[in-house]
Amino acid sequence: MPVINRVAEFQREIAEWRQDFHRNPELQYDVHRTANRVAELLRSFGVDDVVTGIGRTGVVGVIKGRNGGEGKVIGLRADMDALPITERTGAAYASTVAGKMHACGHDGHTAMLLGAAKYLAETRNFAGTAVLIFQPAEEGGAGARAMLQDGLVDRFGIEEFYGLHNLPGLPAGRFGIREGGIMAATDEFNVTIEGKGGHAALPHNTIDPVTIAAQLILALQTIVSRNVDPMREAVLSVTMVEAGQAFNVIPRTVKLTGTVRTLDEDVRKFMEQRFRAVTNGIVSSFGATATINYRNGYPVTMNAPDQTAFAADVARSVSGAERVDADADGTMGGEDFAYMLQARPGAYIFLGNGPSTELHTDTYDFNDEIIPIGVSYWAKLVETALPVT
Repeated sequence: MPVINRVAEFQREIAEWRQDFHRNPELQYDVHRTANRVAELLRSFGVDDVVTGIGRTGVVGVIKGRNGGEGKVIGLRADMDALPITERTGAAYASTVAGKMHACGHDGHTAMLLGAAKYLAETRNFAGTAVLIFQPAEEGGAGARAMLQDGLVDRFGIEEFYGLHNLPGLPAGRFGIREGGIMAATDEFNVTIEGKGGHAALPHNTIDPVTIAAQLILALQTIVSRNVDPMREAVLSVTMVEAGQAFNVIPRTVKLTGTVRTLDEDVRKFMEQRFRAVTNGIVSSFGATATINYRNGYPVTMNAPDQTAFAADVARSVSGAERVDADADGTMGGEDFAYMLQARPGAYIFLGNGPSTELHTDTYDFNDEIIPIGVSYWAKLVETALPVT
């Protein structure tokens, strides 16, 4: 692979940063140690400006090209937060914080972007400005939106955004990307079905919400299987059912909780409309009532056509054409980088982590062997997007 030689020289140093972050995981916006370390390293590299406190605990490093930074400005983003999971990897650098671990590879993402910062600040082989964004609270806290609300785009003049995430199961060093929706909108619902409780031996005197809930769960599955075009992806999962306290009592209420995932905004709107119609229809037909709380989460992560093609070309220059899938499958996982792609065009790409366990599991670990590939991707993306003329 044509990994940048200078990047390969400090792979071990980048891996040490990564493993330090791994030992000291922090959640959501409470990433003070991580953010301080990121800012400290950026300053040591000699980047032109380091700004902290964007989106509460986000860090931004600005690196100007050899022309003084005049011209195009692009933003590169990495996430910093960990997950509330107890680690079971057995690694020498395993989490030292009870109940917290880097189970999604954000430690690796942060370290690779820091490696790119070191290389870019040292070489300056580009014309324009690279804005390196270290974001808190990707895991459910919408840290990307918080940074945008703090003026990320206008303050730094960002014209395009690029993001990268490791992907277990994809061979190490391979890339996957696609135009359009690459990660799903993450919507949630809670439904409270209110019937009429009573003695389990006298069901005819009740309006049994348990029976209604069973009918509703099955009916909701037909939205995807019978209402959504099979060529357009959607997932609806009921994940929690709460009902009753005694074996011989039919309860008055049942609560259902779950999630809806879509890769298209039109399908997303349709799913909510049908969810409400099916729920109200089924429940009312039994003489009960339904209270629906349907909440929109992260939007669809939408890759723009031109930036997607560009990112794929950069990936090919790093890994070779045969190791880049430019029409990869999307995933029904969610990603708040979607907010940045709503603000400016850009592209989000997957980098293979090899045969590791899945993301968000207690045995997952980031593969340090892919560090030079990820850093080289970032470096070549900047040098190609902002060429010296």
